[in-house]
Amino acid sequence: MNSARTLCVAGLLLALATACGAFGAHALKGQLAPERLQLWETAVRYQFFQALGLLGVGLALRSSDAGVLRAAAALLIAGVLLFSGSLYALALGAPRPLGALTPVGGLAWIIGWLLFAYGAWRH
Repeated sequence: MNSARTLCVAGLLLALATACGAFGAHALKGQLAPERLQLWETAVRYQFFQALGLLGVGLALRSSDAGVLRAAAALLIAGVLLFSGSLYALALGAPRPLGALTPVGGLAWIIGWLLFAYGAWRH
């Protein structure tokens, strides 16, 4: 991951989070049980947070193309796919065992942010 790719993916994730939030508020609100709608909203919220953070990583990559920052970006993206993706799927009725991916995504975020902190400290 380089700066341009990271910023591009961050923008795409933010656009997708916006679309998913609107879809949940308008199309799914009357269709899903409240607990499933809450899963959907959690997925959207965390996707927004991480995509905004990814913008910061992308900007940091402009001044330091350290491998640790590139790894942090990759882990943040993987975390969105695993954490938010599994919650979106569960909200739409995917089998419950798919929920095992959610904490893996959260762990990817934690490691990614620790790598980012380390890379920022070293720079």
